[in-house]
Formats: sequence, C-alpha cells, structure tokens
Amino acid sequence: MEWSWFPVQLSITVALTATVITFILGLTAAYGVATRRIKGKAVIETIFFMPLVLPPTVIGFILIVVFGMNSPVGQWVEWMTGRSLLFTATAATIAATVVAFPLMYQSIKTGFLSVDQQVVDAAMVDGASEGKLLTHIILPLSHRSIITGVILSFTRAFGEFGATLMFAGNIPGVTQTIPTSIYLALETGETRIAWYYALISIGISFLLLLSINRTKGSS
Repeated sequence: MEWSWFPVQLSITVALTATVITFILGLTAAYGVATRRIKGKAVIETIFFMPLVLPPTVIGFILIVVFGMNSPVGQWVEWMTGRSLLFTATAATIAATVVAFPLMYQSIKTGFLSVDQQVVDAAMVDGASEGKLLTHIILPLSHRSIITGVILSFTRAFGEFGATLMFAGNIPGVTQTIPTSIYLALETGETRIAWYYALISIGISFLLLLSINRTKGSS
C-alpha cells in the first residue's frame, strides 16, 4: 500500500456533500417537528436517532438492501444511470449522510426551540409570513446551534467507517476514504501510513471541535 492524497480528498468531498444534504434534510425535519403538531412525533424522532445507536454493520446492511441491485430503488437507479450505487463514491456519501443526520437534526431543533416564542408571536402579529419568520428570525437566532450541527455533522461524516466499508467498499482511487485507508494499512502492516492518515484525521477533527467550543465561548 502506498501513500496517496486521494483518501483525504474523497473524505473531505464526501463529508462536505453529506453535510449539505443533512443540513437541508435536518432543517426541514427540525422545522416541521418544532413548529407543528405531528401525530407519532415520538416514533418519527426515534427513527431519526436510530443511526446513532445502530451498529454500523446494520446501517450498511440496510443500505445494501435498500439500494442494492435486487431492490426497486437500486434497479431504478441502475436503469437511470446505467450502473449500481454499490461500491461508488455516491454510496460513501449516502452512508455518511445517514450517520450524520441525527447530529444535524438535533442541533437545529435545539436552536429552533431556544428561540423566544414571544419574538415569533410579535413578528406574526406584524404580518410576517412563515418564510420570513424562518429566514429573518428563527434562523438568525438559532445560528450558533446550526453552526454546531454543521461542524458535528461534517466531523461525523468525515470519520464514517463501518457503513461505508460495507456499502461503498474500499477500492483504491474510487471509494477509499481515510478510515478505510487506515484499516487497509493496518491489515497490510503499513503502520507508518496508518499514522499519517490518523494524524490528518485527528488534526481536522480537533480544529473543528475547537471551533465549536470557541463559538460557544463567544456566546
């Protein structure tokens, strides 16, 4: 096994893409749960948080079942694109999105619930639309929680291993991320290369988590 920048680049790309997707999904879900009365809310939120507690192998297995070539979704994707999702960089992004979503959802929801309801009610009395309430009041007042969610989701997606290994594989130059590169390096006895990737991962994660603490400290 030789050292390569590809796993670093792919890990960053996957994490960034997954963070954007989880932000959109988390924002939509958190806004709906925080502002509306929904039947079965407890069940829905339990499903949202399942990726936090399920073994990565279970998540990988479910993704294979849902997006595999024998599933309706997998067959539709293959018909549309001419190839299966399995063992692709897209599969790595999907796996990262699934495991990072709960962190984004919870952070955004916490931010939304922390907004003073009196401020929202006053804006509604003044005639603010639902869209303006979200963009001009709720989001700005929740920005610290949202930033925390973005950073935590990126960090979680950046370090995803188990589900990625099962669903996307560990193909050099195609689906090999930093975590899977470390795994392969240890399997082949390349401890020095494993340390290189580990130090990069530790450094990026440390800086991101430090930025969260500084954001909280400035509040």
